[in-house]
Amino acid sequence: MPKVFYTQPDGAVKVIDGTAGDSVMATAVKNGVSGIVGQCGGTLSCATCHVYLDPEEAKLFPEISEDEDDMLDCTSSDREDTSRLSCQLTLADTDLHVTIPDEQV
Repeated sequence: MPKVFYTQPDGAVKVIDGTAGDSVMATAVKNGVSGIVGQCGGTLSCATCHVYLDPEEAKLFPEISEDEDDMLDCTSSDREDTSRLSCQLTLADTDLHVTIPDEQV
């Protein structure tokens, strides 16, 4: 069972037991993680689930699709090299660390 470490802008960390195959966004919403809204429900039509991935863990996921790349230009916070939409990140059997941007909290 993978654990997801959600780091808030103030440094507080909420650790959630996830389920392989679920998205990082769905796991956050189900467990009341502040700053990840997932307003569109994971259909890649909003940017309310923006997170920053740990640079080493970013390599575990497929490249950003063109649609996700376009949506990342619409986030309320600055885009970084490790920015992703958490609805597009599927949990596997490894732990994952994400940071929630300031502007989303």
